Amino acid sequence: MNKKTIFITGATSGIGRIITELCIKKGYVVYATGRNESSLATLSRMGAKVFQGDLSNLVDIDRVYSQLPPIDIAIINAGVGTFESAYDLLDEEIDNMIDINIKAPIYLTKRLAKQMIIRKSGHIIFIGSQAGKVPTKKASVYAASKHAITGFANGLRMELSPYNIQVTAVYPGPIDTPFLQKADSTNKYREVMERYLLKPENVAREVVRTIDKPVREVNLPRIMSATSKLYAIAPRLVEKLGSGFFNKK
Repeated sequence: MNKKTIFITGATSGIGRIITELCIKKGYVVYATGRNESSLATLSRMGAKVFQGDLSNLVDIDRVYSQLPPIDIAIINAGVGTFESAYDLLDEEIDNMIDINIKAPIYLTKRLAKQMIIRKSGHIIFIGSQAGKVPTKKASVYAASKHAITGFANGLRMELSPYNIQVTAVYPGPIDTPFLQKADSTNKYREVMERYLLKPENVAREVVRTIDKPVREVNLPRIMSATSKLYAIAPRLVEKLGSGFFNKK
């Protein structure tokens, strides 16, 4: 049995759910949080210690954190998105992406890192997005929220390096999960990207692999590493090629 203690956010759906199940099967001591009480109950029966929580709420963040033991690996996975042009988004939709995609990871990391610094050991894994490296239209605010995590992870890595704490950022492309239906009610993005969608099981396995073999970052599919580098060199070209990902309504 592997006695590493792992904390996972967004554990009740999508890749978070699969990551949690894989970690339980590998014998890790798993603490999981999410919103869906039914999914949490299932994970609890599988052996996870679960906490229901809304990470857009600082009170819930503190409540969940207060119940955690010292954590060896934190997988910061929870995220939301609404795929719409910035000028058509509701203020509440913008707030939700900022609160869950940016503020919650930073607040949680601040708290978890202090314990890791005391022990001079730990590993924080952020689930980012290729959108944070190469944005598309109708995803400007979502891309901004994920770009913030890219910058945060890169800076945090330097801050925590003296304390033997690893920081990994995982940047998947679009994944075939319910996230896409929630993010784009028109389903047009999914239709355009269907043949390129990543299988959630494959993404989850790549994330779990970094627990025992920490790396700086993981790009999925791996060709996306080249795409982000090309974007830095020739952004106009990449933006032109990507302009068809969303058709006008």
